[in-house]
Amino acid sequence: MLPKDSRVKCLADGGFFLDVEDISRQRTMRAFYSDVVRLQDLRGRFSHCDPNIDLGQCFFPREVVKDIITPVFVLNPAYDAWQVQHVLAPEASDPQHSWLKCRLDISKCDSNQLEILQGFRKELHNAISELMHKRDWGFFIDSCFVHCQSMNSLTWHSPSSPRVNNKTIAEAVGDCLSRHEVLNSFRQPKWPRSSCLRWASESIAYSSSI
Repeated sequence: MLPKDSRVKCLADGGFFLDVEDISRQRTMRAFYSDVVRLQDLRGRFSHCDPNIDLGQCFFPREVVKDIITPVFVLNPAYDAWQVQHVLAPEASDPQHSWLKCRLDISKCDSNQLEILQGFRKELHNAISELMHKRDWGFFIDSCFVHCQSMNSLTWHSPSSPRVNNKTIAEAVGDCLSRHEVLNSFRQPKWPRSSCLRWASESIAYSSSI
């Protein structure tokens, strides 16, 4: 048990999943979350959520954070590789395999696909903007094509780590947790730049220089 005067803060890495239409105009992730709600019988557990919307929507971070009091540092890439591959362009939504190359490496996307990716980034920006007023929260949203950045030393803190306001992820998290500074920043470049390494973690984490 922690002492009563302990201060607790949380780090959410790559967990801000979006309720967006996939490339076939279906809401794949909402359908998945709706199944989770039914399986675990979570009706009535979402006091923060509008009773008139689908319960699956209540499971998304954009809604869940409304009930979170504990300060959270949100670390998320604008082009989350896992979400691009499983939420925006899941295999089932692409029977012609037109997104096969793009969903794995955005340097291989055509102009129409890049426009859709930019719309995905805007959705994240809008969702994060709603949270900027939360006291002691911090945000590090870079423009990399990757998923989960705290577990790899190359992205976490290295000479080639992505930076926001000239801070690595480790530095930004450290400042927020120590209350020296609360970083609320959304990296401005639309597409990954040289600070995003071309590397892979397991099979889904990719970064691309454009």
